[in-house]
Amino acid sequence: MNTPTCRCTWADSSPLMAAYHDDEWGVPERDSRKLWEKLVLDSFQAGLSWSIILRKREGFRAAFAQFDPEAVARFTPADVDRLMQDPGIVRSRAKIEATIGNAQAYLAMQAAGVDFSTWLWGLVGGTPIKGNGVVLTQSPLSADISKALKKRGFKFVGAVTIYAWMQAVGMVDDHSQQCFKYQS
Repeated sequence: MNTPTCRCTWADSSPLMAAYHDDEWGVPERDSRKLWEKLVLDSFQAGLSWSIILRKREGFRAAFAQFDPEAVARFTPADVDRLMQDPGIVRSRAKIEATIGNAQAYLAMQAAGVDFSTWLWGLVGGTPIKGNGVVLTQSPLSADISKALKKRGFKFVGAVTIYAWMQAVGMVDDHSQQCFKYQS
């Protein structure tokens, strides 16, 4: 396979970031559980670089029961204490507790007959939104989605986190015009 000649500039910082960009970032994700996993990871990324989260992704998967919301929703204070000692993840008590609460909110949506993916993609009109070349950190839509998630009980889902997550899961296509993945 040929190596792409031009990527979004942030992806050239390391082979790990390049692989993430080439294989995952901006690819529309419609699986509810994978959307939730990526939301958890983006929530942990708040205030940190994405490369830290990518390097620890397997640690997060192990720590959070392969991102099984049913298992995570049952985590206890003892599990929080255990995770606070786990060097394989970002050890933030508030983010760990938010992840447990977010699993419970995700399951509450399921119990109410609301499919996470269908609901979220419905908020963006069902198809990826094409960026206009202006690099954003948030948008009015990410603020609206943030509010809608918070109303359902989610935490660590501010407008900036949600915009980064929307890019990651392909709800917003923000590849630069020079990037080999850019599609006009």
